[in-house]
Amino acid sequence: MSALIVVTIMLVGMMCVLAYTLAIYALPFMLALAAARFANETGAGWIGAAIVGLVAGAATFVILTVLFATLRAPILRIALALIFAAPAAVAGYALVHGVTAEAVPSPVWRQIFCLAGGALVGAAAAMRLAASAASQS
Repeated sequence: MSALIVVTIMLVGMMCVLAYTLAIYALPFMLALAAARFANETGAGWIGAAIVGLVAGAATFVILTVLFATLRAPILRIALALIFAAPAAVAGYALVHGVTAEAVPSPVWRQIFCLAGGALVGAAAAMRLAASAASQS
């Protein structure tokens, strides 16, 4: 039984590392998915939709990180960081909600954990964006 607890703790830790690692890519992924769905619905086919999605996601990430690195006005940098961090916060909220759906019986505590998880993942995305912009400068 104790081995199961250790494995569970390791898996939760690995999920947290995965969420932290992928948090900065939430906005480009969402835009790539939307572009791929649009391309598929307009008749591009699966391969064409995949190409459109990949190009849209990569272009979004590159454009927004370059903008973040080159903008000097603090209010614009904060706005851009919020644009990047908002989808990551939603993804963090959904991740914690999925993990705690059966583990936390109280809906109030589940919401508290979900809001805290979303805030932490959103903050992690903003910090990773700032770190990646600093390394490009």
